[in-house]
Amino acid sequence: MKALKANVVRTIPLQAYVSTCDNSGAKVLKIVSVKGQKTSRGRIPMCGVGDFVLASVKKGKLEMRKTVVPAIIVRQKKEYRRPDGMRVCFEDNAAVVLKDDKGNPKGTIFKGPIAKEAADRWPAVAKVASMVL
Repeated sequence: MKALKANVVRTIPLQAYVSTCDNSGAKVLKIVSVKGQKTSRGRIPMCGVGDFVLASVKKGKLEMRKTVVPAIIVRQKKEYRRPDGMRVCFEDNAAVVLKDDKGNPKGTIFKGPIAKEAADRWPAVAKVASMVL
């Protein structure tokens, strides 16, 4: 996992429902925890593009439902600024389900674009992505 160059605004809170954009079998995830996020006491941890989260599968295949899976956020609605001054935002919030903590994706096909920040930070996700924006 590499460091991010862009200043990504973290806007997806804990307990948020996020759709998946891969063919892993999960459809809707509920974010349970954000790994590596430090907050002050009483503040709700939030996540943004490129963040590693643990999520509970709410909708999807029967064998995947009610399980906690690692995931990476690859799209967010709230715009963020890149170092060259360009502002980027997507139509929806989306995540990719992982096989392990090292960043290997469970699915083999990603639907829709993937943010460049997530692709740079997680090279295994970038290999599967068809469109990096």
